[in-house]
Amino acid sequence: MLFNRKLEKPRVAAVIAAAGAASRMQGIDKQFEEICGVPVVVRTMLAFSDSDWIDEIIVVARAQDIPTMHALIRAWGVPKVRSVVAGGQTRQQSVQNGVEAVGYETQYVAVHDGARPLVNQQVLADAVIDAVRYGAAAAVPGTDTVKVADENRRILSTPDRSTLFAVQTPQVFELERYRLAARRAEETGMDYTDDCQMLEAAGYPVYLARGDYDNIKITTPVDLVVATAMVEAAEGERI
Repeated sequence: MLFNRKLEKPRVAAVIAAAGAASRMQGIDKQFEEICGVPVVVRTMLAFSDSDWIDEIIVVARAQDIPTMHALIRAWGVPKVRSVVAGGQTRQQSVQNGVEAVGYETQYVAVHDGARPLVNQQVLADAVIDAVRYGAAAAVPGTDTVKVADENRRILSTPDRSTLFAVQTPQVFELERYRLAARRAEETGMDYTDDCQMLEAAGYPVYLARGDYDNIKITTPVDLVVATAMVEAAEGERI
């Protein structure tokens, strides 16, 4: 962790982005698919509800999914959910809709993909603690050799793997910094798929908090199978 002295807990709102179209899921709505009997998005919400670092949750969903989302929150008794809001045309717009719905006392915002249901408590804590000193994004070291290629797929270079990281969520930022960066992106006509990239473009430093290789994102049907196997293995170890 980057922060060593005694930390006064900030007020943190989690914005869970669950308004994607799931274009790579072959018609399956990944948010509502179940992993060992629990819907993906419910697992995500419960992980944040269980965190002492998170004070409230804003869920961003497609407008047509809002009634279903409310029903799941009631059925599973998910605490800390402040509201469910409609997403926008892009991920950036959806997250901004969520950010605008946080409580007035919020100091930091933790943006997380609704389709990352296996985030653990240590990853959440590290991201928040690191964000108090800097903006922070969970990440893990890259494991594959990466190539830079031209439009014809001819290799141009091979970056040093020790400098490469796979960025995950949560990504946690001071609220006003996030809002200023979002305003600048809107003014310049930029639309980012990654929140820390938006903060970087606005000139704010962003550091990498410790992620976890198990913090996978459900983007294809195969990911559901992998996540189910991971949960079953973890539950088997506890028996």
